[in-house]
Amino acid sequence: MKNSNLLKDLEKCVRCGSCKAYCPTYDEAGTEAMGARGRLILLRELMLQRLKPTPVLNDKIFSCILCGACAGLCPGNVDITEDIYRGRKILRQSDKKRRYLRVLAKFFVQRPALTFRMSQILQYIAFPYLVKKGFIPSNFSLPEVPFKDGHQVYKVSKPRGRVAIFTGCSINFLYPHLGVSLINILLKAGYEVVVPSGEVCCGMPLRTLGMEDEAIELAKKNVRIFGKLKVEAVLSLCPTCVLALKNQYPKMIGKGINAAMDVSSFLLDKLDLHQLSLISKRPATVTYHDPCHLMYGLGVKRQPRELLKTIGINVLEKKQEGCCGFGGLFSLSYRDISNRLLQKQTGSHSETGAGTIVTACPGCMMQLSKAGKDRPVFHIIELIEEAYCGSNEL
Repeated sequence: MKNSNLLKDLEKCVRCGSCKAYCPTYDEAGTEAMGARGRLILLRELMLQRLKPTPVLNDKIFSCILCGACAGLCPGNVDITEDIYRGRKILRQSDKKRRYLRVLAKFFVQRPALTFRMSQILQYIAFPYLVKKGFIPSNFSLPEVPFKDGHQVYKVSKPRGRVAIFTGCSINFLYPHLGVSLINILLKAGYEVVVPSGEVCCGMPLRTLGMEDEAIELAKKNVRIFGKLKVEAVLSLCPTCVLALKNQYPKMIGKGINAAMDVSSFLLDKLDLHQLSLISKRPATVTYHDPCHLMYGLGVKRQPRELLKTIGINVLEKKQEGCCGFGGLFSLSYRDISNRLLQKQTGSHSETGAGTIVTACPGCMMQLSKAGKDRPVFHIIELIEEAYCGSNEL
């Protein structure tokens, strides 16, 4: 039934090519099969059994960065990214190139705490190699402890509301200080904050590898956990997590977390902007990088800029929008294209003359930081905390 739904959606494609307009992999490769339209045609031929799974076919379907830039461009309303996910599930068994990534991804999802501890031990051996190969920034190291430690509730006197935080793997294990910044802001704003235990990976890394059934199980668990909470919003510092909880879960399991939302949108609506003033020593002029899943998937573009301007920061716009090349596991499987996309974006940021890059995605932070130490990269939540709270208070 699901495969027939895929073919039905693919049949809506009229081959107009509108979806190629902002496709980053098509721009880099310049071949039809590396663009959205080409991939849809290949999947249709696969479903009609006029093509068989081969390493070449697999490579074209798995090379989509899933940025979502093509999502709103199709006049026939083909759900392009969802069709790519479905196609990857079908091709999973024949795709040998990413078999070890699947093993590692499954191990991490089942044993995240153990994986974190093992990575802490191995980082002194492995990280120099990973830096040399361009997988991680030269100044990156794992934190001493993750962000979460069981079920946590942060209370305030006379709360104005109650919110929950969906931590996400990147914040929990790579950038826990960002989670602390968010809690500090919410507490000062008068919100009771719940960080529930039992949260699991949003499942998007597994979906990108064609591991649909495993991702569905994670989605069900997260919906069950966060559905029990009486909160007005479920906030995440990772746009991919928000996109998964709010938009992709209904397609996967028929139910999502409707209260999930981007932090910038929530804070712009809820913070008393008159209390915001730039207290930090950060540069007053920055350039802002739009995360793909935030801009294309969630339609959030104005809010981060408005927040930055409110705290006295001048935002210089770069000439060229586009993907930084991270794309989660894409940057591991297609490093050459990933690096070219990174260089294109860092070059565009450099042309603005700003010495600092601000973004709203931990993945973009990781990717953009690879370009060097001369242009630091911050998550927007760090600057908002300094302006609203003055310093780390937690």
